[in-house]
Amino acid sequence: MGNVNLPTPVALAGAGLCLLGGYLVGVVAGPDGQPETTAQVESYDATNEELCLSGDAVADTPDAEDGILCGTWRHDADAPTPREGDEFTFVAMTSNRSADGEKATFIFGEVVR
Repeated sequence: MGNVNLPTPVALAGAGLCLLGGYLVGVVAGPDGQPETTAQVESYDATNEELCLSGDAVADTPDAEDGILCGTWRHDADAPTPREGDEFTFVAMTSNRSADGEKATFIFGEVVR
């Protein structure tokens, strides 16, 4: 068998098609992201960044107690400070702390203005 050399454009096109195919398989077969939901701000304590939310979207969250979800707010440095009654778009994530066995809830999101 002899040496087979592909022209560079053909090799690049083949590599591009492989990357595109991998991306499409990942999008179709990959996991769905967690949906953003909207709730109302119940309270916000800036000293420890504890944010409490309420509303229909919060009621469906397993970590909500009495229809209110509280957790540590994670945000961009220039994000506007939430005030009671503000509409808030968020994604919540709960993590089990391995050291003390308690759960920590983190709320990622921002005020809708």
